[in-house]
Amino acid sequence: MSGHRIGAIRQLRWADIDFEGETVRWRAEHDKTGYEHTTPLTPAALSALEEAWRKNPGSVDAPILPAPTNPSACMSSAMAYEWWSRADRLAGLEPKPGRGWHSLRRKFASDLMDQPLKVLCQLGGWKTAKTVLRCYQRADEDQLRQALANRPVHA
Repeated sequence: MSGHRIGAIRQLRWADIDFEGETVRWRAEHDKTGYEHTTPLTPAALSALEEAWRKNPGSVDAPILPAPTNPSACMSSAMAYEWWSRADRLAGLEPKPGRGWHSLRRKFASDLMDQPLKVLCQLGGWKTAKTVLRCYQRADEDQLRQALANRPVHA
């Protein structure tokens, strides 16, 4: 799982994946804020990428998510939206405002709330912590209750 924007994900190319180093490079030209950085790949992500590469080896300049009609071009944002809509329908989910690719970014930030903010920012592609705190992290009721239960009690 990644906290990166779908625009950055859909524009990844095989050259951005370092299979030996188990990392992915996020190019500045594909990031809304121009933040170029590298993050480690999880074993599951690495395995899925290796399998995809084995099934369809090609140029390292080829996109990982190619456009259906042009394998040398990255899939469009409209296609990514269609994939999300189709997944929603297949899952039988009721349409809900705010649910979409960007909701995965909010979930990523909230799921990793217990990590140092600097680590979360690097993993999710946020240039500054201010954006994460203002827009992305959401404490749920369990986290709030846990925080209260763990607070020091003074007599």
